[in-house]
Amino acid sequence: MSIQRRISRKIRIGTVEVGGDAPVSIQSMTNTDTNNTAASVAQIQRIADAGGELVRLTAQGRREATNLGEIRRQLRAAGCGVPLVADIHFLPEAALIAAANVEKVRINPGNFNDRGGQFDRLIEICREHHTALRIGVNHGSLSPAIMERYGDTPEGMVASAVEYLEMCRERNFDPVVVSLKSSNVRVMVQAYRLLAAEMRERGWDYPLHLGVTEAGDDMEGRIKSAVGIGALLADGLGDTIRVSLAAEPEKEVEAGYNILRAVGFPV
Repeated sequence: MSIQRRISRKIRIGTVEVGGDAPVSIQSMTNTDTNNTAASVAQIQRIADAGGELVRLTAQGRREATNLGEIRRQLRAAGCGVPLVADIHFLPEAALIAAANVEKVRINPGNFNDRGGQFDRLIEICREHHTALRIGVNHGSLSPAIMERYGDTPEGMVASAVEYLEMCRERNFDPVVVSLKSSNVRVMVQAYRLLAAEMRERGWDYPLHLGVTEAGDDMEGRIKSAVGIGALLADGLGDTIRVSLAAEPEKEVEAGYNILRAVGFPV
């Protein structure tokens, strides 16, 4: 039985296509200090050698966001073209810096403080540098306004994503991926299914990034990710995936490909 994948738009993240008829891509995330250029470059190269197609780095502050540019410069000089993704925590200014230094920026609507029109500036920089954006909702950090209206629910996660997707649409910014992550597999699966239904009704086709947040150690994380990511892939949902493990990032890549094989995707 073949899986009929949800129709989504194809966007480009550096050299990698996500969505549309592109294969489901595998991501991983460094666990090095982003200020440690040598360690980060070495780990990213190992991830790429293991088959990782996108690599995310944390950029919790301005220094980390700025150093992403040097990390990318050294990787490209070494012949490693894997696209880089900046993971932004609470500081919108870090997103503005990172957007000029990487191929994709991930922001969390629950933490992104838009004082002074920071989101408008972020979109401008992303557009100028051909940087994609991930609207990365996290079950554990929904905004106070969402919590007050929806509580800590999958519906609230969907509402948070829709709010920011509408902001992107108002600004005619198209290269957007969305994720709804939770450490609770049932919440994660329900949230993605609700979002897929909501986007279908609205006629939206944004690609989906799948993952279980803080899935756990090597074995527990593999099981939780296989259940959550695998169920959604079997539904035809998902354009790129990351298996989150408390282990070396190369193991996340291996686990991701194993999930794709188990569900029946060519790798």
